[in-house]
Amino acid sequence: MSGKLVVIGGGAAGFFCAVNAARQAPGLQVTIIEKSNKLLSKVKVSGGGRCNTTHACFDIAELSRKYPRGQHFVKKTFHWFNPTHTIEWFAVRGVPLKTEADGRMFPVTDNSQTIIDCLLKEAGRYQVDIRMQCEVKRIERNGSAFRVHVSEEEAYEADYLLIATGGYPKSAMFDWLRATGHSVEEPVPSLFTFNMPGHAITQLMGLSVEKATVKVNGTKLVEQGPLLITHWGMSGPVVLRLSAWGARQLAALGYQFSITVNWLSDYNEQSLREAWQSLREQYAAQKIGNKNPFGLPARLWTYLLQQAGIGEQLRWSDLPSKEQNQLIRQLTAQEFVVNGKTTFKDEFVTCGGIRLSEIDPNTMQSRIVPHLYFAGEVMDVDGITGGFNFQHAWTSGWLAAQSIASPA
Repeated sequence: MSGKLVVIGGGAAGFFCAVNAARQAPGLQVTIIEKSNKLLSKVKVSGGGRCNTTHACFDIAELSRKYPRGQHFVKKTFHWFNPTHTIEWFAVRGVPLKTEADGRMFPVTDNSQTIIDCLLKEAGRYQVDIRMQCEVKRIERNGSAFRVHVSEEEAYEADYLLIATGGYPKSAMFDWLRATGHSVEEPVPSLFTFNMPGHAITQLMGLSVEKATVKVNGTKLVEQGPLLITHWGMSGPVVLRLSAWGARQLAALGYQFSITVNWLSDYNEQSLREAWQSLREQYAAQKIGNKNPFGLPARLWTYLLQQAGIGEQLRWSDLPSKEQNQLIRQLTAQEFVVNGKTTFKDEFVTCGGIRLSEIDPNTMQSRIVPHLYFAGEVMDVDGITGGFNFQHAWTSGWLAAQSIASPA
């Protein structure tokens, strides 16, 4: 086939569409327009510079449940291209992936540059033209084609147009896309950490607990998983998942709310109370400061004893019932006030974007404008942390490429 495809956005979704379309339709001229001076910048920083490429979740129904927004939409798209296909796609191009204990998948090199190099090599192989520092000002329909204006003097002609700009933090930034006739779900941040300015717990920064349960009080939001104490407050997978599921609710609260932390997810207040008597007997003669039977980090145990008003020299058998009750409460239901949020590293994710009812999940083509396609986070789809946002980028980019390269 002949014709021109212009891809707006040089991130994971845009690149994946560009290289797959160019490979499948040799006569197609493919151009990527990127407004910054960096390509694949999120790929570079993801997973601490290792690139959390996808997740080892191979059941489509279960996989789709990792998306707070767009669950039903991605359930359809994953039938066409899912983690199995992602693994195979990169393996064929000499980039094998490995699975970590929590299901996250990384290149075996543990270096995000491996993924970037693979995509750049594909772009070179199939003559994809890449234009950097080139910002789109407006899109014009030109019969059945498009004119993509990057300045007053310069415009690109396109028979097919893919929008893969990523999410925008502010609603007004979507105006040029609203001008195409599309509606936008208002953007709000997702994947952020909880700030607790001045709280004593922040003195334990860097300390993590492998399995904590965190509940946002007054809501149904509750998650379990690794919790990290930071200089600002709390982070780690459990907090990031809560922030994703609660993105709209927490925005409506102005990021002012309280949480309850259970540091011992295997217990609740009642079951810990019941187990306590045998612990007292078992460690009767030992000093409570030296004997923490729950495997908690020593500094956290000391902090919780202080919060309950218990001296470290006190023996287990001498623990008064008032302080004992206080400690049980601190261990299983400690309350914290959250005041604000911090974006998680550079992995900025928004919920919101182009309304999904206006996009065909089997092709990524607009239902409103023929030959206009969307991929990645510009749509109202976002996943929790763990490789799910990249999987959506690969899937949507691949589907758009398939549709463009073999038009019905």
